Amino acid sequence: MALTESTMLPLGTKAPNFHLMDTVTGNYYSLDDLKSNKATVVMFICNHCPYVIHVNPEVVRIANEYRSKGVSFVAISSNDVEKYPDDAPDKMRIVAMVLKFPFPYLYDKRQEVAKAYDAACTPDFYIFDGEMNLAYRGRLDDSRPGNDVGLTGQDLRAGLDATLKGERIENQIPSMGCGIKWK
Repeated sequence: MALTESTMLPLGTKAPNFHLMDTVTGNYYSLDDLKSNKATVVMFICNHCPYVIHVNPEVVRIANEYRSKGVSFVAISSNDVEKYPDDAPDKMRIVAMVLKFPFPYLYDKRQEVAKAYDAACTPDFYIFDGEMNLAYRGRLDDSRPGNDVGLTGQDLRAGLDATLKGERIENQIPSMGCGIKWK
């Protein structure tokens, strides 16, 4: 597990479209199917990364809270499942159901979506405004496995609050976690 920072895609970047399978329902969705006219969070996660496992409870809390404000959430796993079978779609489905993900958990088999978003690590968070322009990219908060800092989601929440108000958040700190497992 090599600690990797997100690459900080330039603000204002248009959200790349995708067409991926939801591992819970088996349905295929595009970004147009899932986006919100207020804000859309696209996050790259996986099942086995200790950083993702650590933040999952707060991610679910934030998604449940902000969905009522019109925010859409989408999780994508792009890891190589041949080398990392714990991240396979059947296991993604189990994780999503056990943790009660209130958002689709999509599988990026060809890793094209992760490359289009310049995703580098799990977790990697992106907030797009109602026009699907990148408004925030970075970390959830400063909690990490073993650092004894409690989960608050303060950075992602600040990004969401600013986006919903049409404001810009200046202080954006890269996310950190496991590097995406490329083929």
